[in-house]
Amino acid sequence: MAGKTGGAMRPDVVIIGSGVGGAAIALSLAATGARILVLERGPRLPVEPENADAEAVFVRQRYRAREDWQDGRGRRFRPGQYYFVGGHTKFYGTAMFRLRRRDFEAVEHEEGVSPAWPISYADLEPYYVEAERLFGVHGAAGADPTEPPRSAAFPHPPVPHEPVIGRIAEKLTARGLQPFHMPAAIDLRPGGACRRCGTCDAFPCRFGAKGDAETRLLAPALAHPNVTLWSEARVTRLIADHRSAHIVAAEIERGGETLTVRAPLFVLSAGALNSALLLLRSADGHNPHGLANGSGVVGRHFMNHHLTGLMGLMPFAANDTRYAKTLSLNDFYFGAPDDPVPLGNIQMLGNIQEPMIRSAYPRLPRMIGRWTARHSVDFLAMSEDLPHWDSTIRPLPGDRAELVWQPTNRAPHRRLVARTKKLLHAIGFPVVLTHGFGAESPSHQCGTVRMGTDPATSALDPLCRAHDHPNLYVVDAGFFPSSAAVNPALTVAAQALRVGRHLRARWFGASASAPAALPFA
Repeated sequence: MAGKTGGAMRPDVVIIGSGVGGAAIALSLAATGARILVLERGPRLPVEPENADAEAVFVRQRYRAREDWQDGRGRRFRPGQYYFVGGHTKFYGTAMFRLRRRDFEAVEHEEGVSPAWPISYADLEPYYVEAERLFGVHGAAGADPTEPPRSAAFPHPPVPHEPVIGRIAEKLTARGLQPFHMPAAIDLRPGGACRRCGTCDAFPCRFGAKGDAETRLLAPALAHPNVTLWSEARVTRLIADHRSAHIVAAEIERGGETLTVRAPLFVLSAGALNSALLLLRSADGHNPHGLANGSGVVGRHFMNHHLTGLMGLMPFAANDTRYAKTLSLNDFYFGAPDDPVPLGNIQMLGNIQEPMIRSAYPRLPRMIGRWTARHSVDFLAMSEDLPHWDSTIRPLPGDRAELVWQPTNRAPHRRLVARTKKLLHAIGFPVVLTHGFGAESPSHQCGTVRMGTDPATSALDPLCRAHDHPNLYVVDAGFFPSSAAVNPALTVAAQALRVGRHLRARWFGASASAPAALPFA
């Protein structure tokens, strides 16, 4: 049954989701004068002492979505989803990598081929520049051996290493490796908001210093009077017209009511898992398998980076580093002389605290956890997961979901972890502990609404427009044909800016200050 209409609100564009993709589209279109409505299922994340409390964030999982999902074996779990204005970037570790140029090409891996993208690195490069500027990324060009060509320098110099991390960089260099400063979106410029408080990675920022989607993209968009945000507005389904060609409305639950908002243009940016779920839940008589799913790929090819945390212990010294995520290593990204297949990226983790350890190992005595956290330097090994047809997300009754992950490329990841452990031993860590992350962790999930040139094997075209519905765009990590082995946020932002430029030209006229006559209105 249709609910109430959205009152006097008749937007020209409805954007579903306020994370990187949705917020970048909103900012791209803000100056056109189009009436833009951004829908976010969550509230604004409160600024409160618990933001920096590891007990609240990790043990009590104060901010994690209270949903009941299951895996392919029927095991129930609470998924790593965070529903707030700004999306998952409210909790991300600020890493802002470009994909490597080869990541856009077909790459042979030990367990298969990482497929080529329908766009090239050159297509995205100018938008990478713009995304780095918007996020205020700190970095140093030229040190990463796999770095793709750049047309502009980083907007800000690299975040300096603190002493412990600086010594690690020196030891890695002495061994013939090429460590580099990790590109990071934090406001550490002179007079900036960053206080190097030590709770950045996986914590929300109390000071507005993290380059998240709300701070860097959505807030500037909302400064335009034609951009409106509805928070705590959950879209339950999209509605197609009687011919099933165009999306005509979104059904929304907000404030205890069911509303229907109509618009000529829809952008879906709810995240790789929830965008696929929404399309599948929007099935109708003409689209029994879901919207945008004539190819059958929606909800398939789920990819989740293989991630392993490594704790290098310093038994006789404490790690007093405040902001640790300043170093990365790509020497083994495309392989090593004795192991020529792609292995992946190594980067720093934010400092581990005792409650983080206890959340994963609740029976470990707190005294041991406190000592381990105080005496560890923390690293992350990341490898590519290849797309697999049977890696799926699908809706279940009662707003539940089933996430089935068929991980690929695990053997090279194990070798990357073993190589990293050996390397850490060699530079002075006598004990190295490891911890793996599974599908219930938000480990750069992607690939569930893939883009491509063939409507038979992809849901979206190279500009993220649905093959089946010309007024629907899906702009989040779901469009990734492959996962690469670096953090995806900057690539989502760059593609969103590219799509935004296309929308300005296609829907509003390339230089229009007010919206032109909109198709399908």
